[in-house]
Amino acid sequence: MSIERLKSTISKKGGLAKANRFNVMFTPPTQSLFNLDLQGAVSSAISGNFSAKNFVNDPRDISILCDSVVIPGKQIATIDYQAHKQTVKIPYGYVEDEVSMGFLLTNDYYMKTVFDKWINTIVDPDKYCIAYKDEITCDVVIQQLDEQDVPIYGVMLENAYPTSMSEIALSNENASQIQKLNVSFTYDKCVPQGALSSTGSLIKNALSIFG
Repeated sequence: MSIERLKSTISKKGGLAKANRFNVMFTPPTQSLFNLDLQGAVSSAISGNFSAKNFVNDPRDISILCDSVVIPGKQIATIDYQAHKQTVKIPYGYVEDEVSMGFLLTNDYYMKTVFDKWINTIVDPDKYCIAYKDEITCDVVIQQLDEQDVPIYGVMLENAYPTSMSEIALSNENASQIQKLNVSFTYDKCVPQGALSSTGSLIKNALSIFG
């Protein structure tokens, strides 16, 4: 295959997809429109960063602070079946991979607070009560974007919720290191979406914070 043929095919397909062009959108079921964290507001005022916007939970903040994510793979689950002295594999379902996301930590530890509240709602750390599933899940939209930030492909993770949250290492060795939080999600089903349906899901997710 010639280089010219490769370039022509790539150009015809709109160019190559870039790993850093993506968008993630979800609204945790534990998050409300207004942020009533008075302690955080006082801290912001002391540091000189107080704003009325501190009292509003903008769903775009989660998207902006998510700096890594994977579009999950899918595996066919099989069992071995003996047929005519030969072992063959018979499909019987799907195996869905967990999804890992990385989030930048700001000085108000916003994303850590979001997931602390969410995880503590799933399993109450004091009473050790387990919440009903419909109270702790939400749909998560992951989109691949083109150079103009237009969605070209997306998936929706239906009924997703976090299963683990990484530790946060503190050290004097690197004063310029940016703190990050890694979170793993499980979900019921990963549904591929075209550009149009993915955008619609994104809007629906953004509006869900209003109840």
